[in-house]
Amino acid sequence: MTSSRITDPIRVTTTSYPFGAANHTRIPENLAAIGYVEEEYFVSGLANVYTWPAPGPAVVRTANAPYTTRILVRRPAKAASFSGNVVVEPLNPSNLFDLNLGWGLMHDQLTRNGDAWVGVTVKPVSIQTLKTFNPVRYKPLAMSNPLSLDDPNNCATVPSDSSRSTENGLAWDIYSQVGQLLRTPSAKSPVHYGGRDPRQPLKLYGFGYSQTGGYMYDYINAVAPRVVQQTGRSIYDAYIVAVAGGAFAGIYPINQCEAVPPLDDPRRQFSNVGVPIIHVMSQSDYLRGITARRPDSDVPTDAYRQYEMAGAGHATPTELNYAAAPADIEKGGRAVPPMDCNEGPRSRFPSQIFFDAMLQNLDEWVRRGIAPPYGSPIVVQNGAPVLDRWGNVVGGLRSPYLDVPTSTWYGSSTGPSFCAIAGHEVPFSQALLRQIYPSHGAYVRAVTKNTNALVKQRFITRYDGERLIREAAAANVP
Repeated sequence: MTSSRITDPIRVTTTSYPFGAANHTRIPENLAAIGYVEEEYFVSGLANVYTWPAPGPAVVRTANAPYTTRILVRRPAKAASFSGNVVVEPLNPSNLFDLNLGWGLMHDQLTRNGDAWVGVTVKPVSIQTLKTFNPVRYKPLAMSNPLSLDDPNNCATVPSDSSRSTENGLAWDIYSQVGQLLRTPSAKSPVHYGGRDPRQPLKLYGFGYSQTGGYMYDYINAVAPRVVQQTGRSIYDAYIVAVAGGAFAGIYPINQCEAVPPLDDPRRQFSNVGVPIIHVMSQSDYLRGITARRPDSDVPTDAYRQYEMAGAGHATPTELNYAAAPADIEKGGRAVPPMDCNEGPRSRFPSQIFFDAMLQNLDEWVRRGIAPPYGSPIVVQNGAPVLDRWGNVVGGLRSPYLDVPTSTWYGSSTGPSFCAIAGHEVPFSQALLRQIYPSHGAYVRAVTKNTNALVKQRFITRYDGERLIREAAAANVP
């Protein structure tokens, strides 16, 4: 595996700052106030373009294509505060610009624990947005197709978000090389802290969500085995693969000319990966992704957990609140995704309560061998979910939002953009709430009992459990 090169942090001014910078998102964050710093770097190297004709490791199609991309790093300012954990996320390009999904969903857990987060631009369409946003700052970036336009292997038809002059398939080696760079004990590594040791040994956790969750299938099943063959170990110590599986974003073309494997192909499933995987679906996508279900396992070479988040939507407000500010999205030449659908605002269901616990449990699994709890799937009969008397799904990861309900939660809505997987809620009337809960105190006690049980079972962190109880105490129920 070839090595990559990294620049010094790219200078930030009032007029030149990273796209998606924490203080330039829809809901700006002050990282310095919580002891964190943000830095942007450019990473360059040579990446192979692969073909994947059969289950097993991918095969080189075109070798050593040059690239330059960017990484966005958020880490504790002081080495003594750094946990040693680094979550490495291919930034989601589904809206044609980088989305900081993992940070948006898990920033509370990341910052409480002193973890670092690294977002990697992995698709040419996102680079195009960056160059439109700031042509000077992002001039060096490129993921060019190593095949000329007249090369017969440069297919005439590419996906609608792609171009024959660029190549989506450079993403896999980019992801490997960024991980390897972070592992390298060099002053150039963004998480090296000048040679000062973190609180614990370095662990890299891969995270992908939706389209980049699908990328994880390619990377884990096609490219990671090549890395292990070449180096003797996995770059990444574990993975969270989110809201991607089966017929829903379950895999992506290994290069932009190649078809994806059929639905029943073993490349669409994880088996004996060698490091732990937590795979999770939402209420918006679990039915389309149902063929990705497989049994949990504690076998060290096949460590695996499967979860389905009851009540949770796929395209959440969180993904937009922690993405680039609307003005910056427009400056990048892209449309600002809508926060509302025909039924009302995108679902406010806080799926982050599950992701916080998954990250904490994954770290316990890797560092201490403490396996995460087993989950149960959302109950399906005759191809449809089983609903309780309030219209909410039965089974799946639970929370007081469904076990002590004040709304019916839907995983699908109607309207533009990604409304079909945004979801929404229909709040109960005050009259119904008074029928269910004889008093506000009764409601708070029910939420407290439910939440404490979920915290004890490790489906929710103690921090989030306390927050849910405070929220219930402040709610106008009934």
